[in-house]
Amino acid sequence: MPPLPTTPQSRSVVQRWLPLAAIVLAAIVVIALGGHRQISFETLVRHHGTIHGFVEGHRMAAVAAYVAVYVAVVALSLPGSLVLTLTGGILFGGLVGAGAAILGATAGATVVFLVARSAFGEHLARRAGPRAERLAEGFRADAFHYLLFLRLVPVFPFFLVNLVPALAGVGIGTFIAATFIGIIPAGFAFSFAGAGLDSVIRAQGVAYSACLAAGRADCRLDFDVKTAVTPELLTALAALGVLALVPVVVRRLRARRIANSSG
Repeated sequence: MPPLPTTPQSRSVVQRWLPLAAIVLAAIVVIALGGHRQISFETLVRHHGTIHGFVEGHRMAAVAAYVAVYVAVVALSLPGSLVLTLTGGILFGGLVGAGAAILGATAGATVVFLVARSAFGEHLARRAGPRAERLAEGFRADAFHYLLFLRLVPVFPFFLVNLVPALAGVGIGTFIAATFIGIIPAGFAFSFAGAGLDSVIRAQGVAYSACLAAGRADCRLDFDVKTAVTPELLTALAALGVLALVPVVVRRLRARRIANSSG
């Protein structure tokens, strides 16, 4: 029996399905294998010596691998971005760690954005409900500053903020610029916080290894990521977010004044 002819429409449908199918399949595989659970400080402490040895011997390759992991985590919407940003500071120092985290987060967000521009992204946004529609209204009013605000103040889930701009007609250049600029403050803050935690991680590793060597069965790692996320840091990020909305408010007030004058 001869194969059925492939029409341009069927090819278009397949092309639209492929990016989403690839992301979903990859996420299923990672979760099924438990890969998402490896993004933790426990993993870092358990393999601290091996990881640091690789970083010291192959620094560029280590940074590239870190960025690739960050891109994958964001693109697959897996938990662990905060832990990864702190880990970047621990492994590479505050400056390099922040740069790598910002690059990885921006690239991963762009992957989600591009997938959302397909016809299937619209379906996902409808499933997101009223919150997605409220975000879309803000994007239509002032795409850059509204997106900048949402990056500075994470009120909505990161995945949703990546998805809705594409559906609201935001250009990819605007999306990348606002995303990159918007995550810089948190990226540097958490990375430098991570750089200060290196001694804590080392101490945890030594204590944990000593516990295991003693043959104890109650060995565990005591580290709370909340110690790096202080109220002062969150307040500072919120203040930056409010500043990002100032141009939006000024523009709307000016437009209202002009409308009243015309009336």
